Amino acid sequence: MIEDIIAQFLDFLSVERGLAANTISAYRIDLKKFADFLKDAGISSVDTATKDELRKYLMHLKNKGLLPNSITRNLAAIKTFYKFLVNEGYVKTNVAGVIESPKTWKRLPNALNIEEVDRLLSTPDGRNWRGMRDKASLELMYATGMRVSEITGLKVNNLNLDMGFVRCMGKGSKERIVPLGNKAKDAIKKYLEKSRTRLVKRPAQDQSLFLTRLGKGMSRQSFWKMVKFYARAAGIKKDIYPHILRHSFATHLLERGADLRIVQEMLGHSDISTTQIYTHINKERLKSIHHKYHPRP
Repeated sequence: MIEDIIAQFLDFLSVERGLAANTISAYRIDLKKFADFLKDAGISSVDTATKDELRKYLMHLKNKGLLPNSITRNLAAIKTFYKFLVNEGYVKTNVAGVIESPKTWKRLPNALNIEEVDRLLSTPDGRNWRGMRDKASLELMYATGMRVSEITGLKVNNLNLDMGFVRCMGKGSKERIVPLGNKAKDAIKKYLEKSRTRLVKRPAQDQSLFLTRLGKGMSRQSFWKMVKFYARAAGIKKDIYPHILRHSFATHLLERGADLRIVQEMLGHSDISTTQIYTHINKERLKSIHHKYHPRP
């Protein structure tokens, strides 16, 4: 059964390669769609699928309206799966290896300007427990550029407020140290002293930094809703998503002359080419300024 082999593959990713749970979940979703497609095509075994079936599947995704980037991600999951199938002897030929990815265009990440960041971070009401928690988490994301999953996965002992840094676990279980700014430290201290102490139900067990009113760690979904809520309250009209403060963090650092390698390290990017996309944002900004102010744009 294809499903059984996929389950073995996901175990391999978890145990042998140590991939994060979120990454494995993405593989599971993409490969289930692929398996369902093969079943509908009357293919019950991976060793009978051909290059034509794989190409038909990519066309199927395109016809469903998936963007090239999403199709490329699905194909990447299938390619990794087929490498596993060859290594484990399930198939003799890697039919996915010769399938070319659809051409993709790098989409520049959206970022807030500094005035918008100030409005967003000043919106939470610091007089109640929720506002103190939300203010601290938003300040922390902008101060460090951490991913949402890293923020929601933080434990209290990951913080060193005296030294001014946070230790976080990134993709592939890679740990990194990121410095904190004074505003983030102050917001976190206030939350810890005046808000978290009221939220925690079992001090010995509940070590998540950011807690809900039930004393449980915040989820990525609740963080996402929180960012959207405060963006609307701040009157920000841009397309808002959880990573927008991470993108703003990187953009603003590079605009002020930060070294690209340092920004790469703080973001936890394994490849500097991933970080370089933020240099394109600066170029676009320079072009817009030139067009706006030059007498002959």
